[in-house]
Amino acid sequence: MGSLVGSARPPRTAGWRGVLTTLFAVALGGLWLVLGRALWQPVGVLFWIDAAIGVLSVGAMQYRGRRPLVVTVLTTTATAFSASAVGAWMVCQASLSTRRRWREILPTAALSLLTGHIQYVLLPEQTMSWVENLAFGALTTGVLVAVGMYVGARRDLLASLRDRAERAEREQGLQVATARAAERTRIAREMHDVLAHRMSLVALHAGALAYRTDLGPAETRETAGVIQANSQRALADLREILGLLRDPDPRIDATDHRPQPTLSDLDALLHDERAAGAHITLLVDLEDVDELPVSTGRSAYRIVQEGLTNARKHAPHTEVTVELAGRPGSGLHICVRNPATTGGGGGGDGTGFGLVGLAERAAASHGRVEHGLTADGQFVLRAWLPWDR
Repeated sequence: MGSLVGSARPPRTAGWRGVLTTLFAVALGGLWLVLGRALWQPVGVLFWIDAAIGVLSVGAMQYRGRRPLVVTVLTTTATAFSASAVGAWMVCQASLSTRRRWREILPTAALSLLTGHIQYVLLPEQTMSWVENLAFGALTTGVLVAVGMYVGARRDLLASLRDRAERAEREQGLQVATARAAERTRIAREMHDVLAHRMSLVALHAGALAYRTDLGPAETRETAGVIQANSQRALADLREILGLLRDPDPRIDATDHRPQPTLSDLDALLHDERAAGAHITLLVDLEDVDELPVSTGRSAYRIVQEGLTNARKHAPHTEVTVELAGRPGSGLHICVRNPATTGGGGGGDGTGFGLVGLAERAAASHGRVEHGLTADGQFVLRAWLPWDR
């Protein structure tokens, strides 16, 4: 788009326009001077005065961009005593009209009619009546004003289109930057949801190996196997996420690169948690679970996963209850509760980003997430997600 905008007005257009207008003014002024030479013949010195004034008018014409009104008035006044100044006046009058300001156009147009009549009176011989001369001057001035106003309107239109194109280009750049930032935020959320769960399992089992001296060889091998499996899964997830971050295409969604877990994968999640020593009770009251939208099932899985991760980190070895209920039209209700033995999900080494990410994820699905302590000392994570019919 930038190349199209740049090509609309080549860099040297203004310079060539100045050269062409100067040549036009000189050629037209010379033509008028040649035609009027016979009229100035009785008084030869007037011919050279006419030519000198014409040269000065062409010189003054070069400053019409800085002082358009002043230069137009000067060149218009010069036409009263110099036929060769007509070319410079025509260029200046048309250039002034491109500004499309009637308070400038009307006075200079009236002045041009007056100077045309003065020149008619000063000529030694007349080839037309004063009425014909006035009509010719009015027609010439009207044509110049019309051409100038058309050129001005055309320039304004091109400038408006150029500005609109540049604004659209800037907006497109902002949209691309916003899309990239949103994609990286989504990837960061996936990184937290997946890696936090895996690494917390690794830390839990590694801590057991470090502090428990009563484990037998079989239990030690089993715990080491859990650490190895979750470490390998975490590395695989990390490699995939880093690959997404290196992907230069902002149109690619991070969630489209691999099948994301949904509620159908909840049993595998609970199995991993129970293998790590968690005590989990699952209560399910779902109607037509096969009709649950995939995006809703994915968000529900992440909410349960984050609730279990928080319970393991802040209230280990406590009883965790996971409740799922809902039906099409009324929405999906999720509840994860556990005793708040160390502040119920606060403190510890957690950053709190998980709950914030869950709130953003639910809001993106037009749902909501709530969490906090109850009167009986339970930490409860509740969520509601829409379930359209």
